[in-house]
Amino acid sequence: MTQAGMTKTPVLEVKGLTMDFGGLRALENIDLSVHEGEIVAVIGPNGAGKTTFFNCLTGIYEPTAGDMVANPPGKPSRRLNRLKPNVVTSIGLARTFQNIRLFQKMTVLENVMVARHVRTSSGVFGAVFRDARTRREEKETVEFSYRMLERVGLKDYVNEIASELPYGAQRRLEIARALATEPFLLLLDEPAAGMNPKETSELDELIKSIRDELRVSIVLIEHDMKLVMSISDRIYVLDYGQLIAHGTPREVASDPRVIKAYLGEAFDA
Repeated sequence: MTQAGMTKTPVLEVKGLTMDFGGLRALENIDLSVHEGEIVAVIGPNGAGKTTFFNCLTGIYEPTAGDMVANPPGKPSRRLNRLKPNVVTSIGLARTFQNIRLFQKMTVLENVMVARHVRTSSGVFGAVFRDARTRREEKETVEFSYRMLERVGLKDYVNEIASELPYGAQRRLEIARALATEPFLLLLDEPAAGMNPKETSELDELIKSIRDELRVSIVLIEHDMKLVMSISDRIYVLDYGQLIAHGTPREVASDPRVIKAYLGEAFDA
């Protein structure tokens, strides 16, 4: 990432984000930014507020305080507060989940096609009467969905039932489904969870290729520190809902607060 890239308006700006659940403060005054072309990691112990942060960004939770602003490249800025999840997706933020949420009984291709419909325009009339525009759009949806499966290495599984895929392939299918919405910002919630070392290494290359070839900025929550340190441009560290550190992988790995709260004394940067 160039220094010039850092001077541009961030594609995501979060300021003072706070989230309360009754008397529990899950996030407190979080400031975070993501620049175009960056891979940013959010790390911290279990219960630190990482997934809550994603849920606020994507409209699942309404934050107690703070601002979340998306700046899609070449498009007007949009405040994300109080928007429904489908609207957030249409703006260009897409996510995967810590617990895989595929349509288990659908085929691999159908899973991606369902997500693709956020970018199609055919309504009830088109579905019933199947006019030329609808047929053309359906053909384009199939072709685009297949290309996304090619990108994540699942082209040979297009007709397989999603639930029958190996675990690592199901993780990749979630990424393909998110990419089908053509996001400018991809949010990955523990994408390496449950993967073996070979699958994790392949995921590393996939994430970097999505950033480099599709020009998608990425935020990931991840516990695999080897993966995080390998691919991240910057890292934010949460502990008990508070931001305790932020910087490059080298800076974060040597921060005494991070070592004490999360990485451990034996961590080798």
